[in-house]
Amino acid sequence: MATKPTHEQAQLQLQLFEQRREARLRQARDWFFKNYFVENLDDAMRIAAPGTEGGTFAMMVFTYWEQACALLNHGLLHEDLFFETTGEFFGVWELAKPAIPQLRDQWKNKQFLAHLEKTAQRFEAWVEGRSPGHVATMREFMKQMRGKTAKAA
Repeated sequence: MATKPTHEQAQLQLQLFEQRREARLRQARDWFFKNYFVENLDDAMRIAAPGTEGGTFAMMVFTYWEQACALLNHGLLHEDLFFETTGEFFGVWELAKPAIPQLRDQWKNKQFLAHLEKTAQRFEAWVEGRSPGHVATMREFMKQMRGKTAKAA
C-alpha cells in the first residue's frame, strides 16, 4: 500500500489488539494453537464440536479473526500496518483450512471464514514479496509443532 495509515486506522488496529488481550480469548487462542490440528470435518468435530469447550474456543478464535480480516478487506484497516504487526491470523487459517470446504458445505455457508481466507491469501503474496520463503518456513514450523504436540499428548 502506497499510503500511510490514517490515525483512525491505527486506532482501530490498537482496539483489535486490546481485544486480543481479553482473558477468555487469550485462553481460546492458547487452546487453539495447541489442539486444533485437523485434516477434515471429522477431525474438526472430534476436536471442537459445537457445544463443547473446544468448539467454543475454536469459534472464538475463528470469529475474532474473521471480524478483524473483514475490517481489513473492507478498507478500514491499513494493509501494510496490519500485515507488519500480526501474522497470527495466517496461522489460524493454516490450521483451519483443511476442514473449511466440508464445513462450508455442511453448513450451507460459502462465506464461512471467507474474510480470513482472502486475507491469508493476500498476506501470503505480500510477505513472499518482502521475505521469500517465509510462508514455507512457517508451514514447516507448524508441522513440527503439530508433531511435538501429538507426542506430548
